[in-house]
Amino acid sequence: MAEAWLSIIGIGEDGLDGLSGASRRALDAAEIVFGGPRHLALAGIDAALEDAAPPGPQARGRAWPVPFDVAPVLALRGRAVAVLASGDPFHFGAGGALAARLATDEWRAYPAPSVFSLAVARLGWRLEAVACLGLHAAPFSGLRPVLAPGARALCLVRDGAGAGALARWLTAQGFGASRLWVLEALGGPRERRRETRADAFALHDVAAPAAVAVEAEGRAEAEGSEDAAAPSRAFGLPDALFAHDGQITKRAVRALTLSALAPCAGETLWDIGAGSGSVAIEWARAAPGALAFGVEADPARADRARENAARLGVAARLRVIAGRAPQALAGLPPPDAVFIGGGASQAMLAAVWARIPPGARLVVNAVTLETEALLAAWSADKGGAMTRIEIAQAAPLGARRGWRAAMPIVQWRVTR
Repeated sequence: MAEAWLSIIGIGEDGLDGLSGASRRALDAAEIVFGGPRHLALAGIDAALEDAAPPGPQARGRAWPVPFDVAPVLALRGRAVAVLASGDPFHFGAGGALAARLATDEWRAYPAPSVFSLAVARLGWRLEAVACLGLHAAPFSGLRPVLAPGARALCLVRDGAGAGALARWLTAQGFGASRLWVLEALGGPRERRRETRADAFALHDVAAPAAVAVEAEGRAEAEGSEDAAAPSRAFGLPDALFAHDGQITKRAVRALTLSALAPCAGETLWDIGAGSGSVAIEWARAAPGALAFGVEADPARADRARENAARLGVAARLRVIAGRAPQALAGLPPPDAVFIGGGASQAMLAAVWARIPPGARLVVNAVTLETEALLAAWSADKGGAMTRIEIAQAAPLGARRGWRAAMPIVQWRVTR
C-alpha cells in the first residue's frame, strides 16, 4: 500500500485544541494546506497571497478557489498536502469530491464531530431519527419532502441571515408554528443556542457558522386543497401539488406507474414526455440518490416541470430536457427504468429499446386504440406484462351521485 500524500482533516470551532494527535501530526507534516479562510484561521495558518508564494510555516495555506474546485489539490499530487474541512469531511464536506478523483491509497481522513453530531448532543435528539440537510448551498425546498407535524430536521445554512430566511420560508409553507433552535459556532468559544418559533423569528445577530434545528408544526397549503397538504412518501401525490395544463399522469394511474417502475436507491429514470414532471418528481422523492431525466418537447411544460421539481424539493435530482425523443436522449446516462407516458410509436419504442441496457425496466402507458395495438405487438415479441387500468370517480348525478369513468389505460411493463 502506497503512502498517502493527501490528508483530509476535520476541524471544529475549537481549532487546534480539538484536533486529535493523529490529526495534528498530519497537519504539521503537510507542506501545503487547503481550506476555507475560516478553517485556515482556526488552524493558525496564513494563506499565501499568490499560488507562487513559497510554502513555509507562515505561508503554506491555500484558500479554496471560488467557485469551489478540487483541481488545485489534484495538481499537487505526490506532495505532502492537507485539506481542512468542517467536522466530518465526508458529511456535506470536501472529502467526497476529493475521494471520487483519487485512488483509495492516496488519501487518509481524520474526521472530527460533525455539526449534526454536535447539534443533537446539545438538543438530546437521536441523530438516526433526524433529517440532516445541507441547505447552505441548496434551496430551502430541499426541506419540503420531510415537512410533517412532529418531524425533526437539522439544516446547515449559508450564513447568519440564512437562519431568518429559513424561518420565513417555513412560515410561507404553512409551518410557522415550528420550533427552531438557532445553533451558532458549535463546539467553540463563540457557541450560542437560542430557541424561537418560525413565525416569530426576530434574531438579527446570528453569527456564522450557523445551523438551524427544526421541529416541524403546521400543515402545508397547496392551491387551497386540503387533500394536497400531506407530504406523503407513498406513490400517488395529489394532482393539486403539481402545476399543469392537463398534461399529467393522474394520481391513481401515477401510483400504479411508479409501482411498475419500482424505483430503488441510486437508480436513474428516463421520463419521456414528462409533461408536468409528476412521474419523474415522485421517482426522485422515492429513494435516496434516485435521479431522473425528463424529456419534454413543449418548452412551457418543461419550465413548469422544473418549477414543480423545485417546489417539491427535488430540483437537484431532476434534469428536464426541452426537446423531442429519441434525439434528446443523446448523452444521457444509461437508465435503470424508462417511462413513456404518451406519444409512443413504433419508431420511438425501437429507438428506446436499442438504447437501454439489459436489465432496464420499461413502462409504457397507452390511451388510444392504436397505441394499445402497438403495445400488444411489442408485448408478444418482447414479453412482459400487459395491464388494463379502469378507474371511476364518484361525481354528482342529478340530486345524487354516480360513477364517472376515466378513459382506460393500457400499461405494458417489461425488463430489457
